Amino acid sequence: MLKLTGISKTFRQRGVVLDNLELLLNEADMIAITGPSGSGKTTLLNLIGTLDRPDSGDIQFRNTSILGFSSDQAAGYRNSHIGFVFQDHLLLPHLTIIQNIMLPVLARKSRKRDYQWSEDYAVKLMDTVGIKDISGKFPFQISGGEAQRAALVRALVNKPSVLLADEPTGSLDKDNAELLGELLLEVNKQTGVALLLVTHSLSLAKKMAKSYHLEKGKLAVIETGM
Repeated sequence: MLKLTGISKTFRQRGVVLDNLELLLNEADMIAITGPSGSGKTTLLNLIGTLDRPDSGDIQFRNTSILGFSSDQAAGYRNSHIGFVFQDHLLLPHLTIIQNIMLPVLARKSRKRDYQWSEDYAVKLMDTVGIKDISGKFPFQISGGEAQRAALVRALVNKPSVLLADEPTGSLDKDNAELLGELLLEVNKQTGVALLLVTHSLSLAKKMAKSYHLEKGKLAVIETGM
């Protein structure tokens, strides 16, 4: 589904971050990428999400290069096929949880009927991750674990093909981190979304079907097989 070939990226202050990197993400895959801070893990996710561009190489999504997309095409690709989850939940404080979750649907300018269908799907997802009862609350009224689960639902509400998760458990305590890790597995199983997860947590990485280590611009397989 997603194929990276010969990807290189250099920053003036940091030097070479990605060096002729290759990566293949298949439908419903679960891949973890570990590595030291500054090794390029977030950069890699940004390239896949068209938030940045490589210096060389190609990124193909279902046999189409995303590097040739116009700004409108890139936005459409992100909104239809890519879900983002970050270390910080990034929920807007003045919106309720359900309103935050529905923001990606609003960005698609869906028809009223489609919006209602998406809202019903959002409620179903909220029930799956155990936060259905907080839909009318504001971010300051819920816990960090609940906020991160809301961010996960927001990333899934448009039924993306790929979920890019950048240190999704980094701000959580051990129990909530464990819960979110299990929820990611359940979401993969129920929806078929492919997971590409950047993490410092080796325990979370071990839950994925494949695990890579990124350092000095290169990816190395460190563990396979769930």
